[in-house]
Amino acid sequence: MGKFISEFKEFAVKGNAVDMAVGVIIGGAFGKIVTSIVNDIIMPPIGWLIGGVKFTDLKCTLPQIDLGVEKLEPVTINYGNFIQTAFDFIIIAFCVFLLVKGINKLAKKKKAEDVKPAAPPAPSKEELLLTEIRDLLKQK
Repeated sequence: MGKFISEFKEFAVKGNAVDMAVGVIIGGAFGKIVTSIVNDIIMPPIGWLIGGVKFTDLKCTLPQIDLGVEKLEPVTINYGNFIQTAFDFIIIAFCVFLLVKGINKLAKKKKAEDVKPAAPPAPSKEELLLTEIRDLLKQK
């Protein structure tokens, strides 16, 4: 049991697990922001442009079946909510695309900076001796 707990501690404290947890939390908050942008800023003007339609009100009511019992609530297919959620997804996917594209660009730039040209190999003893002889001959 002690080995299991120590393995779990090692996993939970590793940077990857902590980074993933932070990403999930930030992603949830980002999702709420995008939902608010879509619901409160983007969709109202679109609804206004097409005749004052509020997308969350768009639904199709299914016909009621008389089963001889008390009246049941009408069943609806809320396709307006689906349209709104699809807009949420498209905006989130676009933002993630831009984020990944930016990160890849920075990573490529950093990788190019890290790759430095290799230094020329040190001259051998013979080359050094020949260089000395050349320099002495030039002086005469």
